[in-house]
Amino acid sequence: MRWNLVSIERMTMRITKAVLFMLLLQPILGGPLASAKQEAQTHRGARNNDDYLKKEVRHELMMVPWYSVFDILQYSVSGNDVILTGAVVNPTLKTDAENAVKHIEGVEKVIDQVEVLPPSPMDDQIRRAEYRAIYSQGTLSRYGLGSLQSIHIIVKGGHVTLEGTVDTEADKNAAGIYANGVPDVFSVTNNLVVTAGK
Repeated sequence: MRWNLVSIERMTMRITKAVLFMLLLQPILGGPLASAKQEAQTHRGARNNDDYLKKEVRHELMMVPWYSVFDILQYSVSGNDVILTGAVVNPTLKTDAENAVKHIEGVEKVIDQVEVLPPSPMDDQIRRAEYRAIYSQGTLSRYGLGSLQSIHIIVKGGHVTLEGTVDTEADKNAAGIYANGVPDVFSVTNNLVVTAGK
C-alpha cells in the first residue's frame, strides 16, 4: 500500500480526534473510579476511628479467657494507640489481654498498664466473702447472671474496689453497703457506674 500525503493527513486527523475524545471522556470515566477509591479510603478510615477501636477492644477484652469477677480490664483509645489499665489476679490474664488487643485491625501500639495483684490468702478470703455478700442479695443477684458479672470486686491488701456497671443509683448504693459489711475489710471504694438513662 502506498502512502501519499493526503492519507497521512487523514490518519493524523483520526488519531488526534481519538486522543481528544479520550481526554474529554477522562473526567467522566474518572468520576466513578475516583469516588469508589474515596469511598474505600473513607471506609478504611472509619475502621480506624476511635468508636470502631473502642468497640473492638471492648469485645476482645470480654472474650479473654479466665477474665473473672475479681479482675477489671479497662482501656482508653488515643488515635491508633490503646492504653490498657485495671487489675487482675492472674498474671497470664494481663498478657492475654494485651495480645488480644494487639491483633485488632488499626491498632498500632498497646500500652499495657494493667496491675497484677499480689497473691494473698487474706485477699482471696475477702474476695469470696464479698462475692457472697453482694451477689446473694435479691436486688443485686441479677448482675451475676451470664458469663461475665457486671459488678467486679477488686481486692488488694484488704482494700476493696467495686468496678463495673449497674442500672440504678439504688443498686450502686446497695452494693457499697453490702461490701462494707464484710469483716476484715479496711476500706471500700465504690466506682460502679449507673448506666440507666444514658
